[in-house]
Amino acid sequence: MMHQGVGRSGEPLVAGVDLSTQATKVVVCEARTGKVVRDGRAPHPEGTEVHPTAWWQAFTEASAGIVDDVVAIGVAGQQHGLVPLDERCEIVRPALLWNDTRSARAAEDLVAELGAQTWAAAVGTVPVASLTVTKLRWMAEHEPALADRVSSVLLPHDWLTGMLTSALDQPVTDRGDASGTGYWSPGDGSYRKDLLAHAFGRRSPRVPEVLGPGDPAGETRTGAVVSAGTGDNMGAALGLDLAPGDVVVSLGTSGTVFALSPTPTTDPSGTVAGFADASGRFLPLVCTLNAARVLTAAATMLGVDLAEFDRLACAAPPGAGGLVLLPYLDGERTPNLPDAAGTLSGLRRDTMTPENVARAAVEGMLCGLAAGLDALRDVGVTVRRVHLIGGAAQSKAVRTAAPIVFGLPVTVPAPAEYVAIGAARQAAWALAGTPEPPAWQREDEARLAEPKDTDRSAGERIRHEHRALRRAVHRT
Repeated sequence: MMHQGVGRSGEPLVAGVDLSTQATKVVVCEARTGKVVRDGRAPHPEGTEVHPTAWWQAFTEASAGIVDDVVAIGVAGQQHGLVPLDERCEIVRPALLWNDTRSARAAEDLVAELGAQTWAAAVGTVPVASLTVTKLRWMAEHEPALADRVSSVLLPHDWLTGMLTSALDQPVTDRGDASGTGYWSPGDGSYRKDLLAHAFGRRSPRVPEVLGPGDPAGETRTGAVVSAGTGDNMGAALGLDLAPGDVVVSLGTSGTVFALSPTPTTDPSGTVAGFADASGRFLPLVCTLNAARVLTAAATMLGVDLAEFDRLACAAPPGAGGLVLLPYLDGERTPNLPDAAGTLSGLRRDTMTPENVARAAVEGMLCGLAAGLDALRDVGVTVRRVHLIGGAAQSKAVRTAAPIVFGLPVTVPAPAEYVAIGAARQAAWALAGTPEPPAWQREDEARLAEPKDTDRSAGERIRHEHRALRRAVHRT
């Protein structure tokens, strides 16, 4: 239960929810300063599809006893997931999550039918298996009877927001999350219902109303303001309060590279997704499917825990003795290789050491994200500094290798739930009704050693070897 009030400090409190792939995380912050005063967490079921009621159960568990005195709440959720509802707002089938790749063929078909240039110009993004529009095509082709029952199509954060406001029959979303569907245009600020119908077998389900960045979505049953919510990457950008030239590299379940842009971006190659952000600007983004789990998988293969894996990787030289890993362990989204597997190259008797294998795993993961930095530059984004976030950012090996592989200054913000903090900041914004979000204080960040000329040269060689292997194996 939530009701309006203030915390023990006398400051009004707001809550932010991160509805991520693996768990629901809740933070409670002071509305004026952003100081986190308490938090909670509850896991989600495994798998690439999940019944949304599991999210509500996780939210209930994660928020129990910590949101009683909040005056506003916001949700930032995993992007792209398909939540289909019938005319009674009942769930038609379990939600298909962003990392469900069964719609890979549907994505290829949609691109073939209309052309990559058409999609990029229309919605800023070329369809890949993660996007909502491809999941609609898959459902239309493989579950037509269920598709016929679909009355409205929501994203994960839209659904949880509707549950909080008790208004699933009047769904709302924000421009950030809407821009990841494949049928909303960041440039025009409007839905492309023709593309939705094209993908969904000429069906035209209802879509949520797109609210402005600081607009409220409604209230909870006890009167707390509910903000519009947003996607997880947009929430992280809001939580980090990015400046021009800042680029975020997030190392979580997936790897993401994103930055703020004052203008919309388009990339017909499909590498850069031209999303909108949660502040009224734009958020060009590159996503890889393989990030932190590359390190855990490599540690498992070597039969060591993560602490020992870190030690091994730090003991190897840059370049890993010539070992190169393409870490496409779960297929890959960027480049678009949904059926790919990992490749380890350069094995020689004198270099087949646990240290070099560990280092190759770290460098392989980072090289995929370094390619994302290059792609952002190619669409006109200024790149001056990298903010490294996510669970794997705490790895000493990652911190050692990142400035070398990226060839840029790297900072590591203090560990925090930045997606949930961004959602809380948006909630404070909706509560205040101001033109801009509140200016929140941020914890200190670790500044890693800036790369020297020798480091930059080593990084260039590492990236070159990674590109050469990718082209040799995958012709891309």
